[in-house]
Amino acid sequence: MRPDDDIAGQIAQIKRRGIAVAIDDFGTGFSSLSYLEELDVDRLKIDKAFVGKLTTQTIDSSIAATVTQLARNMKLDVIAEGVETEAQMELLKGLGVDEGQGWLFARAMAAADLKDWLRARDE
Repeated sequence: MRPDDDIAGQIAQIKRRGIAVAIDDFGTGFSSLSYLEELDVDRLKIDKAFVGKLTTQTIDSSIAATVTQLARNMKLDVIAEGVETEAQMELLKGLGVDEGQGWLFARAMAAADLKDWLRARDE
């Protein structure tokens, strides 16, 4: 995002269509706490860089916990990306993370395979 972009206006247009908006890769790159005040978003996504190293005693657990608490205080949902193990998902649930995405749930797949995958999950 650049300062001259009308990101807030674009997000408002998207939300008027009933689409939820998340800040991806929160905690890395160019993400900023000021975005949380300025932008009308619905979710924060904890970057996989933190999720991939989760244990009960790492700083990455502290970062995930801090991001989750920050989101809670701002009435935002939290998604963890890069979830690969049940142990990671259990730790994230314990922190109060709402959703996860990653190989634990499904590998990347072609659009044509998605229909079969969804059908199999419904059975």
